Amino acid sequence: MYLRAIHAEFEIPALRRFIRENALGLLITGLPSTNFPTLQCTHIPWVLDVSDEDSQTELGTLRGHLARQNPHSKAMAEAVLRSSDSSSNGVLEHEVSVVFTGPVHSYVTPKFYTETKPATGKVVPTWNYSAVQAYGRATVFCDPKSTTTEAFLSKQIVDLTKHAESSISNHTGADGRPKPWEVSDAPDSFINILQKSIIGIEITIDRLEGKHKMTQEMSKGDRDGVIAGFEGLNTEAGSLMAKIVRERGAMKDAAKDAAKTAAQGAE
Repeated sequence: MYLRAIHAEFEIPALRRFIRENALGLLITGLPSTNFPTLQCTHIPWVLDVSDEDSQTELGTLRGHLARQNPHSKAMAEAVLRSSDSSSNGVLEHEVSVVFTGPVHSYVTPKFYTETKPATGKVVPTWNYSAVQAYGRATVFCDPKSTTTEAFLSKQIVDLTKHAESSISNHTGADGRPKPWEVSDAPDSFINILQKSIIGIEITIDRLEGKHKMTQEMSKGDRDGVIAGFEGLNTEAGSLMAKIVRERGAMKDAAKDAAKTAAQGAE
């Protein structure tokens, strides 16, 4: 990921939180094959496991599942079967990546830069967005006769459902909220049939990168213009973008003030 310091998010807990709040990630693999395209991409929801939630450095492990009939699944299963290492235990030889994108992104017109545009005209369009990219080695659970695969998939669909019902749908059963739907609400025979039609994937993350490109690089006057411009769109997405630009700008200003204070204290 191309990271300018002013846009980069270096706090690991913040990156983990971003993934959980934006759980639909794009799985990308590059697997040499004569039967399937080398590059394949699939959008799937993920569960992020972390052993110590207070850790400032732990990257975590991603768990997901795909339809067994998806060509992407077939390509990964093929890669596992042809592995020259008989002890690979389903681990893909090549690194994989997952891209998570924030809830709002938008074109930014130069007209919003109300300080620089009138003064010099030296402004161009850009695009605001936020994203996190995870990289690591993947283990594929694709053997329908394996008890390991069965156990992985059972846990995966239960944990993903719990996360989505509570964190996304806010179905907690507390304070008047609806009770969450649970996998056990459906007949076991039905779940067993569906479970046989999916494969599992687990990614041990060894690199985690993220950015919020939200006009932080511009002056406060231009940021204020961008905020007013998006608010003036009178759309939900525009209001959310304005809110994020305001928050990220405030964080930039606070960091600048803190650095200035520290420098003065060192004199």
